Amino acid sequence: MKRFILWIVFFAVIGLLVWGMVALVKNSTVAQGTLSKTVTAADWTRGATTSKAILIEYSDFQCPACATYEPLVKTMLATFPNDLTLVYRHFPLITIHRNADYAAGASEAAGIQGKFWEMHDLLFEKQAEWENKENALSIFAEYAVSLGLDKEKFKSDAISIQTRQKINDAYRSGTQSGVKGTPTFFLNGKMIQSPRSEEEFKQIIQNAIASSTVSQ
Repeated sequence: MKRFILWIVFFAVIGLLVWGMVALVKNSTVAQGTLSKTVTAADWTRGATTSKAILIEYSDFQCPACATYEPLVKTMLATFPNDLTLVYRHFPLITIHRNADYAAGASEAAGIQGKFWEMHDLLFEKQAEWENKENALSIFAEYAVSLGLDKEKFKSDAISIQTRQKINDAYRSGTQSGVKGTPTFFLNGKMIQSPRSEEEFKQIIQNAIASSTVSQ
């Protein structure tokens, strides 16, 4: 009887382990290449307010490739003014970009004062000016002044717990969705290969608009 009970316990444990492994594989499959976090009012968006194509970009302000893609993304917004929405999410690669995290905080602090996209554009435009500087936070504070923001509030908000939490949440949603580098784009909830040209980008978005299926 005692041996019988031990066998029951043994198979129960094995069953739980197998179930756990299956669940892990299943969750990984779902997350890989599929957006894990839907678009909310807390996201930073530009372009059409209601659209057939939602382009989510996981990006790093210090990433050279992200800066290179910026003009292309803006061209897409201009090409599809009524059908495309851009969502920007932070994915600072802090192990290789020393000031990326500070830049993300600067954009959030500017956003609190209604100037997220203005700071976003300025950070990419002047990337070479601040990317390897020791005093990046001071440089960002001067950008804030040039945008007409309250400098002291900006400096406080840039390093606040709330700002840190929002950046961390965005980064976490990226890793859960299979993001490994920047920029990484999701179109209508599905990861896409970074387009190699303007025409290729247009075609991908046109196809999404034609299908008119927003899956977020």
